[in-house]
Amino acid sequence: MYRITDLDALKVFTHPLRIRLYRALLTARSATASHLADQVDEAVSLVSYHLRKMAAHGFITEDPGHGTDGRERWWKVSTDRGWSFRSADFADRPEGAAVLAQVTRQLLATRAERYEQYLDQQAAWPREWTDASFSSEFMPLLTAAELQQMADEVAALMQRWVDRGQAAEEAGDTADREHVAVQMYGFPFRP
Repeated sequence: MYRITDLDALKVFTHPLRIRLYRALLTARSATASHLADQVDEAVSLVSYHLRKMAAHGFITEDPGHGTDGRERWWKVSTDRGWSFRSADFADRPEGAAVLAQVTRQLLATRAERYEQYLDQQAAWPREWTDASFSSEFMPLLTAAELQQMADEVAALMQRWVDRGQAAEEAGDTADREHVAVQMYGFPFRP
């Protein structure tokens, strides 16, 4: 997973449309601004602008393997492993804390929106999918070091499942497969 440590790069995701575009491109694997504009219901020119902003910081790149006429630019994410950030990388600057909070809130809003869409459409999914879906909350009593260890273990576990899905897709095993969003948070609280 790519870890963002540059504040200007993190600022790219202060805009909610960029988060939506990045996610759409991640699941599509490769797309044009026109394809993505249809998915996010925005103007192609606006989508193109935001794609160029993400490309300027290396989050996405052109995908030269697509297109035949040279007029359409195809895009893909730079890494299938996604990106992450840590508050410690931005804590030494007041602006860093503000940007970090803004990006984190944007991510939370888009994640909640995705889950709410699932809940609204849940009845349309086959029972095997709704039975397999889950929502959990655990409240272990940990130290900060243990929380970090847990975060590392969860990330490794999820990466194994991402790799498994990608290997199946590359092998042509796509029957009965759907994109699955797994959202987990780990943070301290006091009752």
